[in-house]
Amino acid sequence: MHPALYSWRDELPARFVRALAYVGGLAALSILAADFFQSPPVTNAITPVHHSDWIEIERPFPAFDLSIPEAAGQPSTYAIRRHAEGTGRKDILTLGEPDAATPFLQVEIYRPGSEAVNSAGAAAEIAGNAAGLRPVALTPDHEPLPSKFGPLAIVNFQTSAGTPRHCLGFVRAYDDPQLRLVGWFCQGGDFVPRGTLACALDRLTLLAAGSEPKIGALFAQAELNRSYCGQREPLLAATPKHRALWKATEAR
Repeated sequence: MHPALYSWRDELPARFVRALAYVGGLAALSILAADFFQSPPVTNAITPVHHSDWIEIERPFPAFDLSIPEAAGQPSTYAIRRHAEGTGRKDILTLGEPDAATPFLQVEIYRPGSEAVNSAGAAAEIAGNAAGLRPVALTPDHEPLPSKFGPLAIVNFQTSAGTPRHCLGFVRAYDDPQLRLVGWFCQGGDFVPRGTLACALDRLTLLAAGSEPKIGALFAQAELNRSYCGQREPLLAATPKHRALWKATEAR
């Protein structure tokens, strides 16, 4: 048959098949090339997010006071933390520079709630609470320190973070009401005398017991036991100044 007699409709299926085969071949080549040249998948390590057991209260209302006239002008802080799952509360008071050769005092009043309470010994409790100081050479004192809050378990230690200092840690636990006093007194150079720590804690007072009358009764009894830094003369003054209490500040 003469070529002129062929219709374009007769050629259309053949052309369509050829075009489809061409496009399919290109697609197959593209897939193979992409699979050959693709870079290995990047897998980033997933860093677990640490959630603290304690929540900081933004605008704390102080329930306790630590007024030391010898340290007038020294920086002080007051923080309140509540347990994220339980009902415990920590009031944390600090006085002095946290990283300096001058004295630094921290007192934590912990009122446990429904959360589990660490029942480790005094040395382990100080090591955990003062972890930021990286305490070393922790040495428990076998003789409790008398104070207005009763006998304190004492732990001597040194700091290995920041300015080297000698510290005297203390722990006092009550069963009724449930309350724990934990803290430390640090200074550069000499060891902290035991009487200096007892004198500093002589200034810790209660401002408001809230709905906990047993806490009020505990601090009222502590005031009756107050030694006024060894002078025991409440009519003279409310705890007279103690020259050795902030001696590093006076020397500076």
